Formats: sequence, structure tokens, C-alpha cells
Amino acid sequence: MTAEATERLSVDEGATIEPPTGKRLVYRQTLATRLTHWTWAACLFFLLLTGLQIFNAHPALYIGDQSGFQFDNAVLRIGAENTDGGPRGYTEIFGARFDTTGVLGLSGSSSLTQQARGFPAWATIPSYYDLATGRVVHFFFAWLLSFTLIGWLVFALWSGHLRRDLAPRLADLKALPRDIADHARLRFHHRREYNTLQKLSYGAVLFVLLPLMIATGLAMSPGFNAFAPWLPELLGGRQTARTIHFVTMLLLVGFFVVHIAMVLAAGPLNELRSIVTGWYRVDADEKKEG
Repeated sequence: MTAEATERLSVDEGATIEPPTGKRLVYRQTLATRLTHWTWAACLFFLLLTGLQIFNAHPALYIGDQSGFQFDNAVLRIGAENTDGGPRGYTEIFGARFDTTGVLGLSGSSSLTQQARGFPAWATIPSYYDLATGRVVHFFFAWLLSFTLIGWLVFALWSGHLRRDLAPRLADLKALPRDIADHARLRFHHRREYNTLQKLSYGAVLFVLLPLMIATGLAMSPGFNAFAPWLPELLGGRQTARTIHFVTMLLLVGFFVVHIAMVLAAGPLNELRSIVTGWYRVDADEKKEG
């Protein structure tokens, strides 16, 4: 793209340029979209690792409103125990126990450095056990994510981004089987519009998983419970809210893994350029829009 061509361009969403190479570039991601994308990425990174630090203070999940020795409502336990073969780490899910020594329950590079802890040191912030620091960092990025999500939603409604780019249309739903088949075969179409699976997955994250993560986090806060005592009950109790919080985290991690895999398969340079500069190379046979 020449400097002259750049000067003639208005970088409104939907702008199109055709460099001398013949490859078509469209301005696909606005500055607001790019800023919120990277803010969320940073927030989720710190929330995950500090969340695991907090979880290590009591590496078990329950259903209901209470927990303790007199209750038998655990759905997950991570711990360590002494056996005839030495200390072993274990993970217990709905009563089924699995040996997870070296990863969960008991971790360390050798028998001399092994520690009994839910998640290993490399998966937490800080790497050493420090619940207070973990909570401070976790809450900071939780509020940052929440306010960024609200700001993005206001902008998306005001600019039409939500209606124009993210809301699935009837044609999108009809194309869903073909879109699934194309992704399974790693056949990707580079277009200005998001494909059906992108719209559905982004919608699930933005309007289901992130709000649910925020709501369950608030439900575990004693201070917020005093303000809205109905919220924990709506979610099935504080312990159930904590379990939903953990499961939602796993779903977000799963989305991240699939998202990165799709970026690598679809062309990482083009995808990265789009989310960094806003410009995206589309297929040459895509119908031009006036």
C-alpha cells in the first residue's frame, strides 16, 4: 500500500483498499474492538492464574450453600496423601479418584521439591502461596474486565457493531452445517464478515460466559451479598456459585485454546494483522461492496 493510497483512505469500518499486489484489504476491526480484545486477553490471563492461587487455599468444589466436614456435597477435590509408595497427589471428581501426582495435588520437579498444593507453582500468580496478593490482583482485573465489558457493550450498541457484525441472521443459521463442515476440513473463507461459528462463539463468550463469571464472582463476595442477598440463592448457593465460577473458567480456557488453534490454521499473520492494525486480507473472489 503506497503512502498516496493511504492518504486517500478513510479508515471507517468497512473501508477497502486494493494494493498493487491485487490482494484486497478491508478495515475489519475498529480501534475500540482491538483495544477491548487485548484488554480482555490481559485480564483473563491474570484472572486465571490468580484465580488458581485463590483456589489453592481450599482446592475443592461443592454444590449448595455450605461446606464442611459434616457435609457430603463435594463435586471436586484436589489433594495429596501418604501411601505405601510415598506421597501421591490425587484429583477426585464425583467420588472417582485419579492419581495426578506431578500436576495436581502434589507437584514439583523432584521428590525433594514436591509440594502439596492444588495447582502447581507455574500455574499461579504469585508462584508461591500468597492468598492476599492473589486476591488483590484478581479483584483488580475482575473490575477492569467488568467495566471494559460494559463500555464495549455501550459502544457496540451505539455504533451498530452488535447488530451489523455479531447478531446471527437467518442466513447464518442456515449456513451453520456447511460452516461446521468447512472448519472440520480446515477450509477457511477470508471475508469481511464473521462466519456463523465466530458469531455464535463470540456471542456465547460476551453474553453468557463473561456475565456469568462476573455474576458468580459477585455471589461469592460477602460485601455484595449484603447488598444483593438474592444473587447467591438465584445461583443455587454460594458454594454452587463457586463451582459455576470454576466451570465457566474451564469453558473460557477451552474457548481460548480453540480460538488460538483457529487463528493458526486460518493464517496467523493475516489474523494477527487484523487484531493489531484493523486491516484484514480477504479472498480475491469475495464480492465487493460499494
